Amino acid sequence: MAVVDVSEELKSLSSTMESIEAVLDLDRMRADIAELEEQAAAPDLWDDVENAQKVTSKLSYLQGQLRRAEELRGRIDDLSVLFELAESEDDADTREEAESELRSVRKAVEEMEVRTLLSGEYDAREALVNIRAEAGGVDAADFAEQLQRMYLRWAERHGYKTEVYETSYAEEAGIKSTTFAVQAPYAYGTLSVEQGTHRLVRISPFDNQGRRQTSFAGVEVLPVVEQTDHIDIDESDLRVDVYRSSGPGGQGVNTTDSAVRLTHIPTGIVVSCQNERSQIQNKASAMNVLQAKLLERRRQEEQAKMDALKGEGSGSWGNQMRSYVLHPYQMVKDLRTEFEVGNPQAVLDGDIDGFIESGIRWRKQREK
Repeated sequence: MAVVDVSEELKSLSSTMESIEAVLDLDRMRADIAELEEQAAAPDLWDDVENAQKVTSKLSYLQGQLRRAEELRGRIDDLSVLFELAESEDDADTREEAESELRSVRKAVEEMEVRTLLSGEYDAREALVNIRAEAGGVDAADFAEQLQRMYLRWAERHGYKTEVYETSYAEEAGIKSTTFAVQAPYAYGTLSVEQGTHRLVRISPFDNQGRRQTSFAGVEVLPVVEQTDHIDIDESDLRVDVYRSSGPGGQGVNTTDSAVRLTHIPTGIVVSCQNERSQIQNKASAMNVLQAKLLERRRQEEQAKMDALKGEGSGSWGNQMRSYVLHPYQMVKDLRTEFEVGNPQAVLDGDIDGFIESGIRWRKQREK
């Protein structure tokens, strides 16, 4: 790589990093960290467990973001020194090391730039993810379970806490549906581009004739409701059913009528929760999910009004958003962004950052 080319690229990276730092507002971030550290040190912090978890989660997230930004700035500054050293000593090994670091830094800057694109009203919130088996019978149920594992593994890779609220198991294999929370700042903004219909093509392990099967699963991503959202639910609009939890469970979970199903009569929305031993806890969790669904319904209605005013079509990108092909070739492809990889197993093991980043950039481009 020519010295002039390197110099121009380093200037470009530095300029991009300045824009990222401005959007992140590092001074504001440091002030927020100091305030959260003070709250985290309070002796009565854990008197309110829910608030304590929010404080510590946000503190950990901001500390990580600040650390990554500062380290990345340092790496960009060090690159010019590394290239100068390689040039002055005319050392091939040092030059190769510098070029490898440049590629690594370029990728890290691109990844951090994606975070600055999350500026929607609810993007900073935690996420509720609902996955349901669609067309395809037992293969669809198996695929839905694979997607659940994929997202839980993705969250685990990033150190994000998750909580499974409800899983409805299918008779032969897999799951009919599941709902779980990803408890990390910006989880909603990040995962919202995963919403839509996912399609799997493979030789069915459930077909004794070994035929190729196409199956579908739907992914819904909702922002977690906060106190400022004012989602009022009249108790008279609710039908509450209690039942015994099904599927794998610990002692006590499957032996009492602790699972709760809520039906919101005016909208027909149905949610359920069965992960807790207590009926009261399950009802509280189910109410959180119902409020999130009602919030999303309100958001979609408001968006539809805005689209009508703009004279636009629905612009829905939720349907048929990604294909996972295991036979006759191996490929996972996003049908909106054209991003694709040739290793489906890695994707199903949670390696989906490339798809998420391209989806966020694609969405931002459409908003212009």
